[in-house]
Amino acid sequence: MKTFEFSVIASGLDPEAEDFADRFFDASCDDATLSFQKGHIILDFARQADSLAAAIVSAVNSVRTAGAQVDRVEPDPLVSLSEIASRTGLTRAAVTHYAQGKRGKDFPIPVARVTSDSPLWEWSNVAKWLFRNAKISREAAIEAEVVRAANAAIASHSNRLSDDIEGSLKAYEQCLEKEAA
Repeated sequence: MKTFEFSVIASGLDPEAEDFADRFFDASCDDATLSFQKGHIILDFARQADSLAAAIVSAVNSVRTAGAQVDRVEPDPLVSLSEIASRTGLTRAAVTHYAQGKRGKDFPIPVARVTSDSPLWEWSNVAKWLFRNAKISREAAIEAEVVRAANAAIASHSNRLSDDIEGSLKAYEQCLEKEAA
């Protein structure tokens, strides 16, 4: 087993309630640091599991068992050029050159704030491109897709989180295999 670190952002419980922290501890969130920031319940997990997908599914189920509503999983799936550089160990200049098409071809297009000075990219798309161009590992690209798929399932209020992640992950892995060939 490996330890995976990620955050679950939740809501729906009163942080002033006497049993607030106990609810999470009793629901098997004892491997998370609990905080309340800007109106959100934040659980920073260091969960052991066979895969990131399994870790996220079990953590989300634990948070739901505590009575909270899961809003999303982080690390954030939307990234700036600076965040891409930080996550990959590449320089900000190199990432900017990729995004501008000065190095490499077909870098993903921004998905948010397209007309602003600080556009955002979908991390799983960028990770796929980086893997294809030998800048990150296959595992890092897959983990990016796991977080994206988990958030998509959470946003759709799916009760089949594990199935949704696994289905998306299979398609993503097939795409990586085709591109690597």
